[in-house]
Amino acid sequence: MNFENERRVAETFPNKHLIFTEGCPEQFDIKKIGDWSLGEKYGTSMINDFNAGTVAWTDWNVLLDEQGGPNHVGNFCFAPIHADTKSGNLMYTNSYYYIGHFSKFIHPGAKRIISAASRDMLLSTAFINPDGKVAVVVMNKTDKDIEYFLWIKGKAAKTTSPAHSIETLVVE
Repeated sequence: MNFENERRVAETFPNKHLIFTEGCPEQFDIKKIGDWSLGEKYGTSMINDFNAGTVAWTDWNVLLDEQGGPNHVGNFCFAPIHADTKSGNLMYTNSYYYIGHFSKFIHPGAKRIISAASRDMLLSTAFINPDGKVAVVVMNKTDKDIEYFLWIKGKAAKTTSPAHSIETLVVE
């Protein structure tokens, strides 16, 4: 994915708020409901969209049925939550939990601050919340655990990002 065009639009029109809407992986297949790459796609998009200047991010539909619908054009999709309409059970995909790293720890009114991953294989974004706490989201799409340092105001804390993980660090 290339987020450079998005960054250029944000720089060209700094007084306009860019909002990502209606994202979702298409070609629903119930056998892939637990596929970890679903969450990683969301995390990659959200981190890069925010770093490029997006101020809000929303899914096309948070809840769909066990067929990836309903949908008037027949392009059935994945969603963070799928309902089994026969049993009444809900199936939470890992994208639901990836979204939670942003919605739970980055509060309304938060301002994005500059962050840079100290390892090329990590993705990161950071926000300062209205209460002054800093929320740093770090994602590792590789097959290896990656050690790194979280640096804030000249102080560092060593930590590890497990393989195929997303984590949020909150610093007061």
